[in-house]
Amino acid sequence: MSLRSALLVAGFVLAALNLRPAIAGVSPLLDEIMKDAGLTPAAGGAITTVMVVCLGVFGPLAPLLARRVGLDRTLLAGLLVVALGVVLRALDGAPALYAGSAIAATAIAVMNVAMPGIVKQHFPSRVNLMTGVYSSAVVAGAATASALVIPLERVTGYGWRGMSALMAVPALAAALLWLPQALGKQDGRPNGPRPFGAVLRSRVTWYVTALMGLQSFTFYVMLAWLPTIFLDAGLPADQAGYLLSLTNLVQVGATLAVPVLAGRRASQVPYVMGAGALTVAGYLGVLLAPASAPWLWMVVLGVGQGASFALALLLIALRAPDPASVTALSAVAQSVGYVVAALGPLLFGLLRQVSGGWTVPLAAGMAVLGAQLVAGWFAGRPAILGKANL
Repeated sequence: MSLRSALLVAGFVLAALNLRPAIAGVSPLLDEIMKDAGLTPAAGGAITTVMVVCLGVFGPLAPLLARRVGLDRTLLAGLLVVALGVVLRALDGAPALYAGSAIAATAIAVMNVAMPGIVKQHFPSRVNLMTGVYSSAVVAGAATASALVIPLERVTGYGWRGMSALMAVPALAAALLWLPQALGKQDGRPNGPRPFGAVLRSRVTWYVTALMGLQSFTFYVMLAWLPTIFLDAGLPADQAGYLLSLTNLVQVGATLAVPVLAGRRASQVPYVMGAGALTVAGYLGVLLAPASAPWLWMVVLGVGQGASFALALLLIALRAPDPASVTALSAVAQSVGYVVAALGPLLFGLLRQVSGGWTVPLAAGMAVLGAQLVAGWFAGRPAILGKANL
């Protein structure tokens, strides 16, 4: 492998690792942030809500930027703006906290959308492998941030502001590694017609979008509420936290392996359906016997949710014929997906409040999973935007 190829892969992987820490690193520090900034619990929770909403609302900026400056420079700009955002939110005052979080999330939204197009542009013959690599890096980045932010805070003594600013370091390192690609010729700048019209008219787009949105909904529900469900089932707080870490860790392996296998086949239906079925099994285990074999339910849930996420990203790259179309499809699927995902924890909490237990919310979650299976069956069938509109 040449030095340029090595820098390409290293920069790509490190960029993917930066797609979640700015979001995942908030939760472990939230109590400290609220006390320091004088925020109510609702205002504290709004930090993450604002970031997830930004992931959906600002994703469509990516195709516009890519058209003007190219995909590689779009990714570089995203990394630099993430670094700016996490430093800004470390400044004094609630306005800086929210503004910095929104700026970082906007940059992440742009990079989320750009990544499948970059896979298609730089690794056209290895779409399945590199989708697995980057989706597993995304999950690993989130898990690492959640696990290490408190230990690092204790070791360094920086406090939550210092830890937020410290997240700029890996973003700047990724930008440095990606710089040779951004300085090179920008093959990702399309000169032909804008692909959005064809993308929006295709049924394939909406099948893939439905899969992305529904799997994001069921993922963020569990991310937000799993520890509370286990606490209410009688498990100790530390074990509830370990169980959430376990399911996140399992997702890393699933996101790496499943796209490699699924991308070798013309149809991804068996894999999408299998991933959905495992997620249903995980939900059922949490509903029916949360305190009995919870480790098993977390492994099953982790495989199902990790595979579903990676397959949604793989289908974005496979279902469009060129980097510009992939980026447009990615913008639609991920923008809608994250807006839907932002509603999940809120609706789940409302159902818990109204019903007084977890049976109704979890049953509703399984109903959403049923819709995910239907969307996955259609999205997983062989089709290319512009060549098939099944």
